[in-house]
Amino acid sequence: MKILKWGFIGCGDVAEKKSGPAFNEVAGSSVVAVMSRSEERARSYAVRHGVPRWYTDAQQLIDDPDVNAVYVATPPASHATFAIMAMKAGKPVYVEKPLAASYEDCARINNVSERTGVPCFVAFYRRYLPYFLKVKQIIDEGQIGRVMNVQVRFAVPTRQLDYTHPEELPWRLQPDIAGGGYFYDMAPHQLDLLQMFFGVILDAQGLCANRGGYYQAEDTVAACFRFENGLLGSGMWCFVAHESASEDCIEIIGDRGKLLFSVFDFAPIRLYNSEGIQQLEVPNPPYVQFPIIKSVCEHLQGLGICSCTSLSATPVNWAMDRILGKI
Repeated sequence: MKILKWGFIGCGDVAEKKSGPAFNEVAGSSVVAVMSRSEERARSYAVRHGVPRWYTDAQQLIDDPDVNAVYVATPPASHATFAIMAMKAGKPVYVEKPLAASYEDCARINNVSERTGVPCFVAFYRRYLPYFLKVKQIIDEGQIGRVMNVQVRFAVPTRQLDYTHPEELPWRLQPDIAGGGYFYDMAPHQLDLLQMFFGVILDAQGLCANRGGYYQAEDTVAACFRFENGLLGSGMWCFVAHESASEDCIEIIGDRGKLLFSVFDFAPIRLYNSEGIQQLEVPNPPYVQFPIIKSVCEHLQGLGICSCTSLSATPVNWAMDRILGKI
């Protein structure tokens, strides 16, 4: 078995809670180095998690001869740069979602991966969670019949940090760093799941607006899209809603029933068909990225195949850029 020795570029909240510990839980995998531009953060992460080395320069981490795989956990604008640096050094990459801050950058990553033969994987970890695999099973078994339409509805209130210090906005609200506003951060998971269920989105259109006036990025988005199988879908995202309007729901309408589930809250799956109404609770593992990280590691160890590659993730960026009018 190939022993994987991971180097982390970025050690913020995602690496702290959702993904980082999972790399040490997989057989033949361990974290040997971390990097952050903040010396204090890099050192703190390394000490708290028992990581042998820490850096403040990404190139130094990539050049570390003990590192043979790289996890990029930085904001999207730097994903392409770091992923390409790692692949050119011959080191496989696991990149946080979305793959990049634009469809164009995704294409650059794919070109380098193809040219070097070094794989790049993307952290669309919901593809591997039991909750969403159950949703897919219900659809594939025809429990709601033939799927006729899909609707995404997502609304949340404004967060205090979105407007209290306009000179220090969260990076997710800075389009030059994130690719857009909260839509570019939240919608990738929703759109990736729908493409896992129904195939690639071949057409997408949208309108976006800033209704709240708290920041410059869009805070409200409406979209419609068409999948390769002809299925039509629509979506509504509002990040300045009153708390009474809060919603996290995807509704899949069939000719013999319907299915409702959440993407972020993991509320019970609701199934409506001729057998009545069912509510299904499906637990997920403590580290939500563990299943996909295990799949990535096994792929690199020659023990399996991980399908969540940069190529498979790119249609998400294409759809988002179409909806926001970026392309």
